[in-house]
Amino acid sequence: MIEIKNVSKTYPNGTKGLQDIDLTIEQGEFVVIVGLSGAGKSTLLRSINRLNEISSGTISIDGESITDAKGKKLRKIRQRVAMIFQSFNLVKRSSVLRNVLSGRVGYHGTLRTILNLFPKEDVELALRALERVNILEKAYTRASELSGGQQQRVAIARALAQEPSVILADEPTASLDPLTTKQVMDDLKRINEEDKITTIVNLHFIDLAREYATRIIGLRAGEVVFDGPVSEATDEKFAEIYGRPIQKDELLGEDLDEAISQSTDQ
Repeated sequence: MIEIKNVSKTYPNGTKGLQDIDLTIEQGEFVVIVGLSGAGKSTLLRSINRLNEISSGTISIDGESITDAKGKKLRKIRQRVAMIFQSFNLVKRSSVLRNVLSGRVGYHGTLRTILNLFPKEDVELALRALERVNILEKAYTRASELSGGQQQRVAIARALAQEPSVILADEPTASLDPLTTKQVMDDLKRINEEDKITTIVNLHFIDLAREYATRIIGLRAGEVVFDGPVSEATDEKFAEIYGRPIQKDELLGEDLDEAISQSTDQ
């Protein structure tokens, strides 16, 4: 599905963002990338759909090089790769439905999307996407009126409306409370399993990586230092990835148990 060959990224100031990355990610995998801040997680993720330009190497999706693609071909490849951001990236003054329909922009001309002239089939697709993340009742609500967790669900629905074969999620739970974090991760995992959409997620919390991933990739200083199944991601391996013992703020477990308990009591 995704082939990353000899990929490196050097910034203008000489900082190495990525160094000789070689990875093959198969269709339907749920991959979690872990590492300290600055390890290269976001750089790698954003390189897959060319939000970041790499310095050398190639990245291919379904056998097509996105690294070399230009114009219409690049847009066609990007249609298959949906992105979910930490900050949601919603148009707050627009309705939830309009935000989800923005996932269809790549399929239509500029004038049509500016005038909000989406066909009936697109509207139905967007409403189904909202239903799948349990937020259909908010379709005509302004995005600014939603909680953070609800906004991230809208972002997931927008990605679904794009009908992608790949979903990239860059720290999608970083600004959410523990209970909402679980709900968002449950949505992503369910979509991955039901639709066989290849899903790659950057995460800070180690126990989330263990709970949801089928495969964990550890980055340190722009290099892959671990790549394997969850069963091999021991505390010792995480210590190697982070270059130090695991710290409490990198575990969500106790906070999540407390949040679930409080929710049940209410």
